[in-house]
Amino acid sequence: MGPELPFSEQMHKEKYRGEGEGFREAMNRMASTLSDDEQHFRDFREIISDMRFLPGGRIQAAVGSTRNVTPFNCYVSATIQDSFVDGHGSIMECATEAAATMRLGGGIGYDFSTLRPRGATIKKLQSSSSGAVSFMQIFDAVCRCVASSGHRRGAQMGILRIDHPDIEEFIRAKQNSDNLTGFNISVAVTDDFMACLINNEPFKLKWGGHIYRTVKASDLWELLMRSTWDWAEPGVIFIDRINEMNNLKYCETIAATNPCGEQPLPPYGACLLGSFNLAKYVYKAEGEQGWKFDWTKFYKDIPIVINAMDNVIDVATYPLPQQKQEALSKRRMGIGITGLANAGEAIADFYGTDKFLAFELEVLQTLRNFSYKASVNRAKRKGAFPMYNENFLKSDYVKTLPYKLILEIKEHGIRNSHLISIAPTGTISLCADNVSSGIEPVFSYEFERGVFTEGGFVNETVVDYGKRVFRVEGKRSKDVSVSEHLGVLATASKFVDSAVSKTLNVPIDTSWDAFKDIYVQAWMMGCKGCTTFTTGGKREGIFVEPDEEGSACYIDNETGRHECD
Repeated sequence: MGPELPFSEQMHKEKYRGEGEGFREAMNRMASTLSDDEQHFRDFREIISDMRFLPGGRIQAAVGSTRNVTPFNCYVSATIQDSFVDGHGSIMECATEAAATMRLGGGIGYDFSTLRPRGATIKKLQSSSSGAVSFMQIFDAVCRCVASSGHRRGAQMGILRIDHPDIEEFIRAKQNSDNLTGFNISVAVTDDFMACLINNEPFKLKWGGHIYRTVKASDLWELLMRSTWDWAEPGVIFIDRINEMNNLKYCETIAATNPCGEQPLPPYGACLLGSFNLAKYVYKAEGEQGWKFDWTKFYKDIPIVINAMDNVIDVATYPLPQQKQEALSKRRMGIGITGLANAGEAIADFYGTDKFLAFELEVLQTLRNFSYKASVNRAKRKGAFPMYNENFLKSDYVKTLPYKLILEIKEHGIRNSHLISIAPTGTISLCADNVSSGIEPVFSYEFERGVFTEGGFVNETVVDYGKRVFRVEGKRSKDVSVSEHLGVLATASKFVDSAVSKTLNVPIDTSWDAFKDIYVQAWMMGCKGCTTFTTGGKREGIFVEPDEEGSACYIDNETGRHECD
């Protein structure tokens, strides 16, 4: 029960447990707080004690504990109004709300596209605007101040639409090692832009109903791609697809994501994360050769987890009342997977191959169908989420569900507006004896880490779970082709109602045209976003040391992956 590796045990203890609390007591604490009844308590405790399901780090630290932190990993800001201090949603009010959110351990995303471009006239002051990017410095400073007050550094995502007149300045904003270090940044790319790019047409930059100038779409794309090649930022989100596939497009518009990009959220939206650890469902049947996947145990665990995670929404501490109202009215969650590489390579084939993708597809299809079924069953007992109506059934995503399940939703409603998300799982996967992170390939078979023991400080070799337990050495990141990365991303995107956080590692010898085509292919394959990391690029990364409280999302220096607690 609990982590077997000393390094994993120490990390879990330091990050998620209270003073003097053991792993068993921590699991009891969570299960007791999140259970519906005695049987649910026992079932959920058994699942999390076996580490078959890994609640998000914020849940593990917050639920049932005396810590004053939120169990929601991340939020999205209110819509920022084009006003410095006047009225609700002003720049400074949003900065104040961001401070309150990060202070309780929540990361936060913003759309800065609502701010007028550099040089635009401010009639009230008879002056001109310093531009959207300049105001990001305020939020960056707030992030640093939260860290200096004794909490772990905050996590932020800054978004700007590709048609905003300040887009070139935004793209260049982090081509350094010391500016906007509290931010990940992404460009919200529209379908209109992609059409202009593919057809080699001019593209209009506009704001407030006024066209500021026209640029060549190919030149703007070149600028964006050069930055992502060298600096691994900005990332790209396909904002129109996000809104078109949104289950709640009838009652909300999404303009931003959480800091790691796997949760597109409306103003004041919150993301509640947890991942099924696929490696724990792999077993070897007595007298048989090879590894098997316990599908029966997997689909039986899903409703137990969905019911417990739904209860987090009711017991949570929220930094702001608007965030609580948003969460309770829609009851979003983002259940995903980790250990895909370890499990898939033990059972199927090397990462990214046809057999591996078939295993990934079956896992995610099972997760989607049984999660939605569990949410419908919960709606029968406790009611649908308050913003539910039959327009939910018109969602392009909902239309992909099995027909029988759609009929059940029509009859009974559904408890949760969103259920599936693929998040970065760097820390919780390390705590689970170093299983492969999220849907990423294994980065390294082993690494060295310092561990405090009764005998003092020692260096421990931390071995990849797949190598140590399954005796399988699969493909490492450096061995996976770009097309294989894309295949894994596109397969996941078909079954996720929120989004996917995944990094496509790109070899330095990839041709320039092939690199640029990665993002076009991702768009054409139905992905909601794309992030690449080029070996040998200039990106130095943002690294945050572990601490007991707070939340962080950063770009790992070695892998280029976004990592979140």
